[in-house]
Amino acid sequence: MINIEEQTAETSGISSTRAEPIRTVKVNNCSITLLGTAHVSKASADKVQELIATGNYDAVAVELCPSRHKVIVNPDAMAKMDLFQVIKTGQASMVAASLALGAFQQRMAEQFGIEPGAEMRVAIRDAQAAKLPVLLIDREIGTTMKRIYHNVPWWKRMNLFAGLIASVISKEKFSAEEIEKLKEGDVLESSFSQFAENEKDLFHPLISERDEYMSARLLRESKENNYQHILAVIGAGHLNGMAQQLEAQSITSPNERIVQLDTIPPTSQWLKFIPWLVVALILTGFVIGFMRSPELGTTMVIDWILINGGLSALGAAIAFAHPLSILAAFLAAPLTSLNPTIGAGMVVAAVETYLRKPEVGDFKRLRTDTTTLKGWWNNQVTRILLIFIFSTLGSAIGTYVAGFRIFEQLSSS
Repeated sequence: MINIEEQTAETSGISSTRAEPIRTVKVNNCSITLLGTAHVSKASADKVQELIATGNYDAVAVELCPSRHKVIVNPDAMAKMDLFQVIKTGQASMVAASLALGAFQQRMAEQFGIEPGAEMRVAIRDAQAAKLPVLLIDREIGTTMKRIYHNVPWWKRMNLFAGLIASVISKEKFSAEEIEKLKEGDVLESSFSQFAENEKDLFHPLISERDEYMSARLLRESKENNYQHILAVIGAGHLNGMAQQLEAQSITSPNERIVQLDTIPPTSQWLKFIPWLVVALILTGFVIGFMRSPELGTTMVIDWILINGGLSALGAAIAFAHPLSILAAFLAAPLTSLNPTIGAGMVVAAVETYLRKPEVGDFKRLRTDTTTLKGWWNNQVTRILLIFIFSTLGSAIGTYVAGFRIFEQLSSS
């Protein structure tokens, strides 16, 4: 049997007329109180503190994944990040995007004078003080971002990342309309919505999937641990969706659904063959060129090296890489472009990390440095990420420019 009781609690946040939305959903033997919080309102943090103090709950769930929880409880954890391992495993772009999201939230918090994730910090602190278990019910941010990436058509992906970077370096204040959205929305949705307005491709993995994921986690936790009353602290933008999920009893197998929503969609098979097809075409062009004349073949190889290596080196230079790293980009790109298993950016970033290893202070300043364009270039951690991205992008552009140049020479000879 499921029953929903709707309540409101007066607040004194940004808007004096706003109330903190609360719904209590009774699922079988467990009551789940969903508290919709505003990420820019101190009143939300106060309401969390007030509810936990009542002693009515035997567990507190928060809209956090293990990674975001780790950052909140241990801000210095980023200093222990193995940057080379991040680059080696292909996570550099994802880490850069996560830092950009964090920077946006920091800028948002500075305007409203509240620490990012204040209501979550209060929930964790007060739950631990009351000796209540803290349940991390949100999906890993990396998984969500990868599912967003796969859900967005390939031709929009560059706009997605470019817009994300543009949104965090902007110094414009939030407008009245944006403030209202921030008060009602989810913190990740608020970040993305600044540059992806009306993007339906984002909504499903960003909001509706997480509604279902967090609902499934609550159902599993209540069943496995026999909780009687759970307080779930979530963004206001998730409240209606989660209440509907729980009320409809649409999640019949929570464990199975969690596994499904944690799975990264496989890349289309034909996309995997494109890099190898490009390599085959380039090598075929070289063979044909040398068959026609050694001079033509040599010219084509030189053009390949200069264009591919030059653009990759230019990308590294734009990111203010070490001169030896720029040289590594020039030398590596023409070779790595003929081997899709390794990218020029990985080589260049590894060289830069060896030459200019980030210091502990660079990691500690990440939260503040990433809020400005200058900070991204001055901080050695983010500069290495930029070197990886720009040298990779330069090499990719160089591959196609040089490829067209080769076949232009073949057709004119």
